[in-house]
Amino acid sequence: MTRSLLIVDDDETIRDALVDALSDEGMTIQTADSSESALAVIGAGGVDVVLSDVRMPGLDGIALLRLLRERAGEIDVVLMTAFDDMPTVVAGMREGAIEFLVKPLELHALRRVLAAVFEDRRLRNRRVLHAIDAESPEEHHGTLIGHDAKMIAVFKRIGQAGGSRATVMIRGETGTGKELIARAIHASSPDADAPFVAVNCAALPDNLLESELFGHVRGSFTGAVGDRRGRFALAGRGTLFLDEIGDTTIDLQAKLLRVLQEREYYPVGAERPERTEARVLAATHRNLESLVASGAFRADLYYRLRVIDIEVPPLRERSDDIPLLARHLVARASEAVGRPAVVLSREALELLTAYQWPGNVRELENCLTRAILLASGDVIRAEHVRLGGTSPDVSGAVATLDELERNHVQHVLGIFHGEKTRTAKALGVSRPRLDRLLKKHGLD
Repeated sequence: MTRSLLIVDDDETIRDALVDALSDEGMTIQTADSSESALAVIGAGGVDVVLSDVRMPGLDGIALLRLLRERAGEIDVVLMTAFDDMPTVVAGMREGAIEFLVKPLELHALRRVLAAVFEDRRLRNRRVLHAIDAESPEEHHGTLIGHDAKMIAVFKRIGQAGGSRATVMIRGETGTGKELIARAIHASSPDADAPFVAVNCAALPDNLLESELFGHVRGSFTGAVGDRRGRFALAGRGTLFLDEIGDTTIDLQAKLLRVLQEREYYPVGAERPERTEARVLAATHRNLESLVASGAFRADLYYRLRVIDIEVPPLRERSDDIPLLARHLVARASEAVGRPAVVLSREALELLTAYQWPGNVRELENCLTRAILLASGDVIRAEHVRLGGTSPDVSGAVATLDELERNHVQHVLGIFHGEKTRTAKALGVSRPRLDRLLKKHGLD
């Protein structure tokens, strides 16, 4: 079996470096400085895999990928770019890219990916591994931003899920952006023009949630003065997002299972079922495996929901993304509160990056909105940042100012590993003032 690779990048230095790095991998390597040149090389035949940059003059890597899907579907494409934003990754994976690599490339990872691609080609006898049709343009989906490997994996799954109507289970802690991911999947789907309907299953008691999902007929219960369509009906052929699915009761889970199996449901009080075409996406912050083991969640519904599984990493596991995310949130929050754009100081960014963020992106956004309001100028400084972990636990009592002051000084001192000059600057006080605070609270 041949192992022919075409490297496409407008930067000659990168092309040469990749050729040198891969010269001992047992493959025939060709290069092209543009998508147009690449198409000419491919037209001559003999190319198995294309490793292409995304951002190039003329036709970019995504456009090249689309053309190859139309003209040479047997060729596998691996994309690489320094522009590691979610829309680019989603577009690439939706168009059928085998893999997506972020520059600067890690050569070990690159070799591993290419070895896997060539092995896949051998095993499937040169048939295309991914053929995801995509007609809709790129979208920017809220605050799903990041270059951490775990987030890049999430972006890839969004692109893959968008091309099907399979049910998806989105799992992650509170505040990680599970609904944003659901909306991104919907926006990336062929039915993006259809409704996206969200329901928080934890916000309603079981009897009201059933009516909310399936609707009811007049007289079915006290207060049902007329027929009412449920969320399944309102979603049409679009997407129904069931947030906090782990908080539903066994009885409601049985009814949801029937919808997924039979594609029909009974409105409350109705004698005849109604059909639904809605695609179901679900999310939870709870451990469903433990709930299944304890009998609190139906195993058959669990498997029906997680045809595609997306695990959203907590913010503390991708702290390198915090500066990028914080700057985006500051720009958005500044506009929302009617303030001119503000910037984050280095000390403020260090505080944000060191904090563990139990509330994840939602907590970060709230913190930055509060900081914008506290900042009198155009710079958010460390003293404007109020972190949730700085308040002491005093068993529910109101903390005194001395307690708040001591806890905050201790927290910031810990962030800067005892460096007094940086701690004083972050707190907005002089070194002598910091020394007096440390002595006052027994922290020196």
